[in-house]
Amino acid sequence: MNISKLIFAGTIFVSTLAIAQKDELKALKKMYGKDQLKNDEITEYKSLVSKLEGGLAVEENDKIYTAFYKSMLPIVELSSMDPTTPPAVVQAKMAKAFNYNNLIELANGLNATLEYEKKTGKKVYTEDILETITNYKTEIVNVAIALANTKKYTEASKILYAAYKLEPKDVNNLYYAANYAVEAKDYDGALEYYSELKQLKYTGEGTTYLAKNNASGAVETFKDKVMRDKFVESGAYSNPTEEKIKSRRGEIVRNVALILIEKNKTEEAKTAIADARKEFPNDVTLIISEAEIYLKLNDIPMYQKLIKEALDKSPNDHLLIYNLGVTSAENKQYEEAEKYYRKVIDIKPDYVEAYINLADVILKPDQKIVDEMNKLGLSSKDQKRYEVLQVERKGLFNRVMPILEKANDLRPESEDIQTSLMAVYRFLELKEKIDALKAKMNK
Repeated sequence: MNISKLIFAGTIFVSTLAIAQKDELKALKKMYGKDQLKNDEITEYKSLVSKLEGGLAVEENDKIYTAFYKSMLPIVELSSMDPTTPPAVVQAKMAKAFNYNNLIELANGLNATLEYEKKTGKKVYTEDILETITNYKTEIVNVAIALANTKKYTEASKILYAAYKLEPKDVNNLYYAANYAVEAKDYDGALEYYSELKQLKYTGEGTTYLAKNNASGAVETFKDKVMRDKFVESGAYSNPTEEKIKSRRGEIVRNVALILIEKNKTEEAKTAIADARKEFPNDVTLIISEAEIYLKLNDIPMYQKLIKEALDKSPNDHLLIYNLGVTSAENKQYEEAEKYYRKVIDIKPDYVEAYINLADVILKPDQKIVDEMNKLGLSSKDQKRYEVLQVERKGLFNRVMPILEKANDLRPESEDIQTSLMAVYRFLELKEKIDALKAKMNK
């Protein structure tokens, strides 16, 4: 056996392979550079990628760019759509292109290329990648939101996580991915995402920029002040306002603890929130979260102790007190909830949500009363009891009426408030008020 001849033959083979690789990649680069590809070109594009994946791509450079071209295939296909394609068809193709597997591949392919070009100093596609992320990140998030709206929380969570991997600076996508994972009962996934948020020391604090859409009357959110102000200047929007986003740290720790409780890891749950309290002893949201955990564990004395601690630290924080009302109502502590909502109204008389929730907790006993009334018979004793219960119901509705009227004054455009108020008027047989509200609703 002539070893030198074998080595020489092998060298020729490798050289030929290297040339072939360059030819495949050159062809892909040329096709990728076009604004649009025809159907037969897209077919060829896929074929070239398959050949490279099949063994032609051996060196790191070739593997990186093969993965890049493959990951960009859904976007290449979207970019090659006929401009006259109906919007509904475009939306359907967008949803198909941005499925979870494609997005994960896109995130991995683009991030690997960015890292490689940073390492080598040769920015072949860096600018193009950054532009791609900017152009498509909103569409990707919209796909996730659409999935969540149809209760496909698992898919929504994974797509938002992929969006986060595409643009790690936008940590909010990771936060919402974790929340959707909770909705999907994917507790392991949620814990993984929350753990990453903790490592990043994410709080979510910031400012939300709002303005009223003059066409629809709805208040909409903008990603930043500059964009919001431009829309207001255009005349399409008005009433610009800003709202501070409070720390989400407490919510994250609470969710982690609740997940651990769900997984029968009560002590780990207590430890998780206690550790967070040690790190941020004055964070009121963490105090509330710890209180909610102890309420979940039915440790009422500890719950009450922590609630008192929270109120001592922030006695006039209407949002804190409102959230305490919500927590109490969720745990069927309706008298406590009523107390908190009334305190919110004392501090901030124009806080509509407090009126709405106050009306709701006051009317909580009504269903129980109605159920008892429905079980009564025609005996004299039952009829007397029926009359007593009817008086109790009227008492509830009379208590609620001024609260809903105030809510209606504060938010006259709300159909939900008007519908609730109309139900109260009808029960109390207040014809004049019914007619006046009808006239207002029909304007």
